[in-house]
Amino acid sequence: MANETKELTITRVFDAPVDLVWKAWTDKKILQRWWGPKGVTNPTCEWDARKNGKIYIVMLAGKELGPAEGMKWPMKGTFKEVVPMKRLVFTGGALDDVDRSSNTFIENETTVDFEDMNGKTKMVLRIVVTKAEGPKAPGALQGMAMGWNQQVDKLGELLQAF
Repeated sequence: MANETKELTITRVFDAPVDLVWKAWTDKKILQRWWGPKGVTNPTCEWDARKNGKIYIVMLAGKELGPAEGMKWPMKGTFKEVVPMKRLVFTGGALDDVDRSSNTFIENETTVDFEDMNGKTKMVLRIVVTKAEGPKAPGALQGMAMGWNQQVDKLGELLQAF
């Protein structure tokens, strides 16, 4: 991905108030329940949603993912901007292994905007890949849209349960 930029934007309207959608993005116990694509859990979820707060999540592939079962996909990042009920901006990096100091092979910046729509919430999620290198990067980029859409679907399902 020499000088390319990979971007993905997902817009959803949830039948839930902004404060609940915000809480789902900022309360690590709730986020841990929906983060990652279908078939993935998060046995490790550190999510400090404040400016300069740190992120460290280890996603674990479940049996639903067949041959990938048991694989761990760690990521780390930092919050750059937190505007309550309005916006989150954070960096993220997919790590080579669960060692927090290992190299990132993909890095991105994610912006999540929240808008009240008469008791519903419009969420606009924008991911901009700023680095993609090494043998794992092409597969991760290829699955990015599907993975993020599944993740947002899981968020929507969880919000309906509240």
